[in-house]
Amino acid sequence: MSEAVLKSIIARIEPLNGEAVEDAHQRLNSLTKPPGSLGRLEEIASQIAGITGEVSADLSKRAVVVMAGDHGVCEEGVSAFPAEVTPQMVLNFLAGGAAVNVLARGAGADVYCVDIGVNADLDDERLIQRKVRRGTANMTRESAMTREEAIAAIVAGADIVKELAGQGYRMFATGEMGIGNTTASAALCTVLAGISVEDAVGLGTGINEERRQHKIGVVQRAIARNEPNRLDPIDTLSKVGGLEIAGLVGVILGAAAERCPVVVDGFISSAAALVAAALSPQSSAYMLGSHLSHEQGHRKLLEVIGLSPVIHLDMRLGEGTGAVLCFPIIDAALRIMREMATFESAGVSRG
Repeated sequence: MSEAVLKSIIARIEPLNGEAVEDAHQRLNSLTKPPGSLGRLEEIASQIAGITGEVSADLSKRAVVVMAGDHGVCEEGVSAFPAEVTPQMVLNFLAGGAAVNVLARGAGADVYCVDIGVNADLDDERLIQRKVRRGTANMTRESAMTREEAIAAIVAGADIVKELAGQGYRMFATGEMGIGNTTASAALCTVLAGISVEDAVGLGTGINEERRQHKIGVVQRAIARNEPNRLDPIDTLSKVGGLEIAGLVGVILGAAAERCPVVVDGFISSAAALVAAALSPQSSAYMLGSHLSHEQGHRKLLEVIGLSPVIHLDMRLGEGTGAVLCFPIIDAALRIMREMATFESAGVSRG
């Protein structure tokens, strides 16, 4: 896949609509409340206005894009679960039985699962097939994938968003499935965000402290073996990243190119957001940080990107669960814009 295609996607990402942001501020300040008293709800409403160009956008058609891929680094014993769980969970997503499916139904969102790099042959008409390769290589021995494969996965993610936007979807959430992906995410954080390996590596699927120390060593070996260029996010992604992470980079860039808000889930999704922001600093304005993961490196990662989590529930599941839980909060911000009375309409005196 040519880098020119990726550059064309990035070139479509424009600054937020400043006029719409100002109109949103004026609307919020005219409502029957002290200025700024609704805190983050007001910030969200203004950001959505800038993204969409509408003071009160209709974002009722929304999608969670769950990227699935396997990781060769699982050979190093970094996870509490075997790699076979990835394809098994994909089938669970398609059957509607995973946590993200349950939460998405409650939030009025549709879940789309994408095989971007599962190390298995999955034949199901409900699955979006975009397999770049059957899982990444073991990054402690060689690059996780080639540069061309990383770009192909990014472009695939952006193309899916473009297709869904063409069907009327106006808000997206990032989700992922891939045993071993916290290891790849920690490596990306270490290289691109300058977070120490000790701070970036957490307990993942529930390993103990002894296994965490082993995982730290695995990440250190992978970085030493591949020598990723921190000034080149695609080089870093290809050497120590993951296919589903690359796919989510494309989802984020694609949403920004379509002027759609994208709600970023937890640690793995935020690693993808880190790469997206490195490729297109302007894309971060289209991101909403959903929650603060229990994964220990997530707080520092969000700070580097410039995202502030809306909720904190000690979650560490991934799949898009935290992002979906933010949809009702975003809806609340937009309802305030549409339905709340102004001082003038309600006959209330201003302070």
